[in-house]
Amino acid sequence: MTVLGLIVEYNPFHNGHLYHLEEAKRLTGADYTVCIMSGNFIQRGEPAIINKWARTKIALMSGADLVIELPVAYSMASAEYFAYGAVKLLDSLGCVDYICFGSENGNVGDLEIIADVLIKEPEEFKSYLQENLSKGYSYPLSRENALENYFKNHLYKPDIILNTLSSSNNILGIEYIKAVKRLNSSIEFHTIKRVSNNYNNEEVTGSISSATAVRKFIDINHNTNSLEDLGNFVPPASLNVLMDEFSAGRGPVFSQHFENYIIGQLRKMSLENIKNLPYVSEGLENRIKKAADESGSIEKLIDEIATKRFTRTRIQRIAFSVLTGLNREMFETFNSYGGPQYVRILGFNDNGRMLLKKLKSSCMLPVITKTSQYKNSCNPLLRKMLQLEAVSTDLYVLGYSNPIFKKGGQDYTQNPVIIIDKVLSNN
Repeated sequence: MTVLGLIVEYNPFHNGHLYHLEEAKRLTGADYTVCIMSGNFIQRGEPAIINKWARTKIALMSGADLVIELPVAYSMASAEYFAYGAVKLLDSLGCVDYICFGSENGNVGDLEIIADVLIKEPEEFKSYLQENLSKGYSYPLSRENALENYFKNHLYKPDIILNTLSSSNNILGIEYIKAVKRLNSSIEFHTIKRVSNNYNNEEVTGSISSATAVRKFIDINHNTNSLEDLGNFVPPASLNVLMDEFSAGRGPVFSQHFENYIIGQLRKMSLENIKNLPYVSEGLENRIKKAADESGSIEKLIDEIATKRFTRTRIQRIAFSVLTGLNREMFETFNSYGGPQYVRILGFNDNGRMLLKKLKSSCMLPVITKTSQYKNSCNPLLRKMLQLEAVSTDLYVLGYSNPIFKKGGQDYTQNPVIIIDKVLSNN
């Protein structure tokens, strides 16, 4: 029995995701496919366009066997923490053989060489990194420049290194490899080269377009008849669920749906409380406080705070930490105690049910199918992580247009999505 692990957001699931899923299964010959999927908030510091259960349905209808939630403290984190949390979950299952991720580079050897330097951090590299940081560059750009300088001196394809570090999926791939190595995991890693346009490309360019472009298309067209053209970019299962969710008033959900709450909270917060948010450092709290007083939209807020040192994505993560209630102390505690504390099942099919039976003996963490049973867990860290997740969902659903679906407590009442012989169930 071989098990493939995928780390995904499916925001939303499009034709490129289907290609990657099918190609990963073909490449590894795996018998089972497990997806570690972000919940209602994603790595860029934004809400998912539809909720985690709807995205789980699509994944299961498209070929995944088991979908596990990546807790929000990791799903909305920088690449290093996002990757560590997801790989830690896969490793904790005790049965995963492969991780297969998409990358712009497509050469796992190049990515592994970079990962090794970042793990070992030779003095020469650290010197270049500090030099770039002292010039006021953001950490990602400083690291990219430091690696380029380091590899120039060591005669290893510096042009490839530069192109590799400027692409989002390559960066995540490097972090996945780092996490596997740091955990001393036996999981093998593979990569599949992305096809068609770049991850950050905002324009739909054909049958395979980026998730960014698909979200933008939905944002522009969800109130028009043109949304039927969405079928050009997403597979039928995804289209059907998306349209069902939109028709029910459970999406699309965008950042602007939460802007009044976020800006209002920042206006009320003291500088000390803002300073205690994740990713706030070097006096950034002062810029945030000033921007909150002067901004009337989430876009304006981010524009006012972001600099060449503090990227927009970093600011978005800070802003949505205000919404979810994640602070620096919680974030550091979660990570100092070894990452995710549980395996929360979002959904499974017949194949996934068989895999779940194996997890009873192989998994190193509690496997949760009924979240309500762990509401008062004697493990305080697990309990706090689940509470944060539940609050995040309670606030996420306020982004729906239909008030019927805005009820709180859904994390404790919603059962996993189950597909048995192609029949969909939530029982």
